[in-house]
Amino acid sequence: MHKPLYNIAMLALALALGACSVNPVTGERELVLMSEAQELQLGKQAYFASQQAEGGEYDVDPELTRYVQDVGHRLAAVSDRKLPYEFVVLNNSVPNAWALPGGKIAINRGLLTELNSEAELAAVLGHEIVHAAARHSAQQQTRGLLSQALVVATAVVANDSEYGALAVGSANIGAQLLNARYGRSAELESDKYGMEYMSRAGYDPIGAVHLQETFVRLNSERKSDWINGLFASHPPSQERVAANRETAAQLPSGGKIGADVYELKMQQTRATAAAYKTYDEGRKALSDGDTATALKLANQAIEQFPKEAHFYALKGDVRLREKKYDTAISDYSRAISRREDFFYYHLQRGLAKKQRGDRSGAKQDLERSVQLMPTAPAEYALGNIAEQNGNLDQAIAHYRVVAKDGGNYGAAASAALLTLDLPRNPGNYIKHACAADAAANLVVSVQNRAGIAVGNVVVGIEYTDSAGRIRQSTKKISGTLQPGQIAQVNTGLGPYTGSTCPVRVLGASVVN
Repeated sequence: MHKPLYNIAMLALALALGACSVNPVTGERELVLMSEAQELQLGKQAYFASQQAEGGEYDVDPELTRYVQDVGHRLAAVSDRKLPYEFVVLNNSVPNAWALPGGKIAINRGLLTELNSEAELAAVLGHEIVHAAARHSAQQQTRGLLSQALVVATAVVANDSEYGALAVGSANIGAQLLNARYGRSAELESDKYGMEYMSRAGYDPIGAVHLQETFVRLNSERKSDWINGLFASHPPSQERVAANRETAAQLPSGGKIGADVYELKMQQTRATAAAYKTYDEGRKALSDGDTATALKLANQAIEQFPKEAHFYALKGDVRLREKKYDTAISDYSRAISRREDFFYYHLQRGLAKKQRGDRSGAKQDLERSVQLMPTAPAEYALGNIAEQNGNLDQAIAHYRVVAKDGGNYGAAASAALLTLDLPRNPGNYIKHACAADAAANLVVSVQNRAGIAVGNVVVGIEYTDSAGRIRQSTKKISGTLQPGQIAQVNTGLGPYTGSTCPVRVLGASVVN
């Protein structure tokens, strides 16, 4: 067997043999390479950023959040695994819920408005608690690591020296976890044991049947945006409704349904649902380029419910699109006064201030947005500001963060990095080699490996003359070198024996 491949295969086998653990929910032995400490740390690290990425905390109805937390902790108390469970309601209209490793659980405002009872809420939260308790995310990570080992092994067979080709930029860990998909068996497991948790906590498990019926209805109404999150790998179906009915029949009936109390707790959120619907329509209008309609709908939403910060941010986005920077800044400030700890408002206000020419104010806002959640637009703009202020090392650091992630910002950051770094470190981008011509004179070849056109390439030669004195000379490569292009210059210095290559690349610049 190919030796590196053999070593990797043996490592994977050793990990597999040494990492079997008992599923705390099912009692079955399963392969998990992540320790519980790692699992807890991963969830803790990703929780806040994941909330930010999904709209931030729904803080205008704190009583509803406390209610959801009470139901969640009631279920967590009867789960098969004791974890530092946390529950949050997110300010997002998409009907969705998710769980991170270690018991960090979120449910969207948009899903709460689709439910009809506390038992249905318990069914959602119970399902997510099982994902955390049964270590489903840790199992996902294990499958990912083993798949990565297989990819590495394949690459080793292809070319021993190309390990570096596997290195790619990645999104933040929270996004990776939220975008991951549980397998069908994990979803069925969460359905079944989530219903058991409901029963243990005193809820009627029929609530899980009603929940699946709700999902089937949403799916039939083509409200399919939610399907990219909740139960994505095992979509709702009449078969799944039937499976939950079968499980419910095996559990004690007559537990709490709680339709009346649920409606009481949802009273404020249901009363403001029309305002959020107006806001969502305004967001869509703006994405379609209809700023007039977007502004009209933003104002309507504010009139309906003036406490919500998102509505003012929509107004700010319209004004920013229209290049009315002062007005945009005022709208974002109104949003921040209502909800200071949401990254988007600071990001957008910072971008508006940057466009207006207020570098200092923009930097302050953008840095605050990055504290809450690092984003490509913020890092790229901070790189621009640092570059304009002459802080090139700081600019390069910001651009490097963005360049790892690809996309339009990544491409722009990569180009900016080259423009700044190539003149400072030309030898990292322009490779050179030495050879002798027929008269034994030194010929220097250079190749552009920068991925962009470069010019003004200058090489330095250090040599010993016939009298034994050390001399230095410089030569310029004329013209523009396209990516990958090779050029030569005959130095006229000799005789060159080829024992060393006494050349350094002293200078180069990006050709716009």
